[in-house]
Amino acid sequence: MKIIKINKLNISKLLLLVILLYCVLLPIVMMFSYIDIKTFKNVISSNLFSSSLINSLTSTIISTLISVALAYALAWSINRTNIRLKKFFLVLICLPMLIPSVSHGMGLIILFGNNGIITRLFLGSSSIYGFWGVVIGSVLYSFPVGFIMLSDILKYEDQTPYEAAEVLGLSKINQFSSITFPYLRKPLISVLFTVFTLIVTDYGVPLSVGGKFKTLPVLLYEDAIGQLDYASGSVVGLFLLAPALMAFLFDFFNKDRANSSYIVKSMKQHSNKNIFAYIVLFLTSGFVLLVIVSFCVQAFAKTYPTDMTFTFNHFKNTFSKNGGKFLLNSVIISTLTSIAGVSVSIITAYFTARLKGLFSKTLHLMSIISLSIPGLVLGLSYVITFKHTFFYGTLVILIMVNAVHFFSSPYLMIYNAFGKINNNLEDVGSIMGVSKVRIFKDVIIPQSRRTILEMLSYFFVNSMMTISAVSFLAISDNKPVSLLINQFESYNMMECAATVALLILSVNLIMKFIFSLFKKRGFENA
Repeated sequence: MKIIKINKLNISKLLLLVILLYCVLLPIVMMFSYIDIKTFKNVISSNLFSSSLINSLTSTIISTLISVALAYALAWSINRTNIRLKKFFLVLICLPMLIPSVSHGMGLIILFGNNGIITRLFLGSSSIYGFWGVVIGSVLYSFPVGFIMLSDILKYEDQTPYEAAEVLGLSKINQFSSITFPYLRKPLISVLFTVFTLIVTDYGVPLSVGGKFKTLPVLLYEDAIGQLDYASGSVVGLFLLAPALMAFLFDFFNKDRANSSYIVKSMKQHSNKNIFAYIVLFLTSGFVLLVIVSFCVQAFAKTYPTDMTFTFNHFKNTFSKNGGKFLLNSVIISTLTSIAGVSVSIITAYFTARLKGLFSKTLHLMSIISLSIPGLVLGLSYVITFKHTFFYGTLVILIMVNAVHFFSSPYLMIYNAFGKINNNLEDVGSIMGVSKVRIFKDVIIPQSRRTILEMLSYFFVNSMMTISAVSFLAISDNKPVSLLINQFESYNMMECAATVALLILSVNLIMKFIFSLFKKRGFENA
């Protein structure tokens, strides 16, 4: 009887593995098969590709360095000082994660464009388009991700080695080289790779403020969507896949265990550095708020910048152009993506974290590999692979691509949560005659509820704001509302584009608030 159960579990694992192979690896393989030698040579020998590659690398490197430095300063300010209003600052710092990247570029135009708010008040003239516009927009888009990662690293650093170093008389420089740097080295490299990949594969910011400064994602977007040249787009996609794949391989083969070590004593907070922390936090939060306020100004002004009379006409205009329908599409897609993504993540993580054995390691590898696939590349590969299937052009494929695109991070959340639960539960249950399903439902899931809520929030928010993979697959009937921003910008309807950005931000804030209420009221007293 026991052998039959093991076989059933292995069959379930194999079924999940086949699903992941079909949804993740098959599209990438099909995209590669679309590339021929002639097209490859034509693309890489073109001046446009060369300039776009150089533009992508230079802007991404500068943006990454600035973004990670800013993220570290913010993470240090939150975790190493005893300033007030930390929760307030945390909310403001994370606001850029709740709107599409294209909105950040649009916000910069509203603030620093030829008719921008700040330009008209202080600068007289300004040109935000080009290299520095892309860099500033990319930093604004990416620094919250770096902040969250670095904050988590700093949160779990132990004070004890520093106290021992003080007793031994080691100088601050020696303490940094002997303790701080070894602790931060691998995680910091991981953060650099993550932020670099996030920026180099984004097309929203360059599309808004790049102007003639084209990057590889914009080139892919123009080839695949503008000219329907999937072969050339696949070549560009291959180059975009490279940095993401390198980041994935680095994380996979150089896992840092520092954060999992036992903390004897939390790091002390420096009250004498509060002024520095307040300056960094106020300046960053202020700039983030400026971008959000710029949406409000443009969305509610009658005719920006000539007539600043308050009006709701732009909301009416947006909804008259099917904005309400597309907003509902986004909510439905995000909700169903959350349910499907979390369900598959939980089942997969249970097999890989709790039930070691045949297919477990392969299933785990397949579950995290989507981290290395940029959204644009995934969207293009889905077009090539599934364009003749019955679910192409339906909500199903949008839910499917979003679930795959955002799968790995929630999966790792629940995988780590399951790994922290007593490993002997299933064995004890087997002795007592309690089935694995009963233990899973009554013990493991209740202990992981907070993590599951975080997963739901992650899937929903990212599905609401994404513009990458879905831009290749959406049609007029099922279009997510985030894609209206590009559409309105192309018709120079900036007020409607700002309105859409506010709608997305509002929905995501509401959902974040609801999830926080569930965590606070529903689970703290459980």
